[in-house]
Amino acid sequence: MDILTIIISGIVGIAGGFVIAKVIEKSNISNLIKNAKKEASSILKDANLEAENIKKDKILQAKEKFIELKSEHEQVILSRDQKMAEVEKRIRDKESQVSNELSKAKKVNDDYEAKTLEYNSKIETLDKKQIEVDKLHKSHLQQLEVIAGLSTEDAKNQLIEGLKAEAKTEAMSHIQDTIEEAKLTAQQEAKKIIINTIQRVGTEEAVENCVSVFNIESDDVKGRIIGREGRNIRAIEAATGVEIIVDDTPEAIILSCFDPVRREIARLALHKLVTDGRIHPARIEEVVAKTTKQIDDEIIEVGKRTVIDLGIHGLHPELIKVVGRMKYRSSYGQNLLQHSREVSKLCGIMAAELGLNVKLAKRAGLLHDIGKVPDAESDLPHALLGMQWAEKYGEKEEVCNAIGAHHDEIEMKSLLSPIIQVCDAISGARPGARRQVLDSYIQRLKDLEEVAYGFSGVKNAYAIQAGRELRVIVESEKVSDENAATLSFEISQKIQTEMTYPGQVKVTVIRETRAVNIAK
Repeated sequence: MDILTIIISGIVGIAGGFVIAKVIEKSNISNLIKNAKKEASSILKDANLEAENIKKDKILQAKEKFIELKSEHEQVILSRDQKMAEVEKRIRDKESQVSNELSKAKKVNDDYEAKTLEYNSKIETLDKKQIEVDKLHKSHLQQLEVIAGLSTEDAKNQLIEGLKAEAKTEAMSHIQDTIEEAKLTAQQEAKKIIINTIQRVGTEEAVENCVSVFNIESDDVKGRIIGREGRNIRAIEAATGVEIIVDDTPEAIILSCFDPVRREIARLALHKLVTDGRIHPARIEEVVAKTTKQIDDEIIEVGKRTVIDLGIHGLHPELIKVVGRMKYRSSYGQNLLQHSREVSKLCGIMAAELGLNVKLAKRAGLLHDIGKVPDAESDLPHALLGMQWAEKYGEKEEVCNAIGAHHDEIEMKSLLSPIIQVCDAISGARPGARRQVLDSYIQRLKDLEEVAYGFSGVKNAYAIQAGRELRVIVESEKVSDENAATLSFEISQKIQTEMTYPGQVKVTVIRETRAVNIAK
């Protein structure tokens, strides 16, 4: 019983506590709601106040912006009005000026019309007077005809014939005097021009020889150049066609060849081989091939420098190359390029003295001997061959004629031709400039080589030892060992029957067989 009472009491207590808690919670919630309403009312009031303040600020800003825009608009309108006023002022000034001009023009027009009327009246008066003068002149002529017994035309013809005869007589007398004076002074003036020209061109003469000296640092190099059993020196001679003389001369090797190009190739190749230190047949052939290409490039460069120095423009590239090759050619022992440069300068000076085209004269002077450096032998004289080349490469007719006529092979057609001939003679006639014996010697060596080239299978032919030996290199595929001996005999017989030479000529035929394979 007590337990039941305790349980009921507990339940009643819990229920009472729950009711009290609900009452307290409801009271707290109502208090919170009241506080929230008060706070919301306060926030709303503050927001309304802030909105009113913002509204007032925006209205003030809008009014200020309106005033600012209105001020700018008024300034634009004021500026536009000022510009319109200026334009109106200019228009009024222009109208005033135009009205003044019109008034002046009207006044001038009135004056012109008045003068025109006056001029027309004067012309009418002059026409009347001219008619009266013509009548009087005609009457006067009629009276003269009656007095003289001749018509006007007859008298005029007699007067003209008399004047013609008198003028002809005076002219013939003047011409005769001029001719006599020219005969007396022409030779003297010509000598004066030539002497002045020679004096203004003073050049040193260098006679070409057939020997070059290659200097070496020590005599030990000679042994390396000769090689084992002479194989290196034979390879150099075979590749260049130059005879190499190694004697007791200290620190020097002699290169002998009549062809300056071959001699220069040999000299440069030797210099490269000695500098590099590797001297053997394969290396020799490689260096000689490169040196030959270098000489070809140098020939072009020399030609370009020459035409630039002489002020000659527009020369064809092939002619420039021919001019460069002149450096390695000689004319009667005289260096051909030096001779041509000298002739070019002489021609320019002489043309200037005579009032002719200086540039054309220098051009013809430089090119007058290009026929002496042909790529292949030709039967034509060098003057005609040079003229053909000049025509082929577009040179002017005066230049071509001057080249062809400077040795009288063709007729001279311009004043330029005798100038080239005279200047060529001046350059070649200098004391010590030429040696005819050397030129004939070189021609004999060339003819000796040409004899060998006339046989089949000949690859190269070199005349060495001043023409006492002809070294012939044949193609091993076309000439056998037995045929090499026969070829040597046939060449010697042809030389013996067709050529004139002092002493004897040794013919050496060289046949070399090579087997080449490549390991990959």
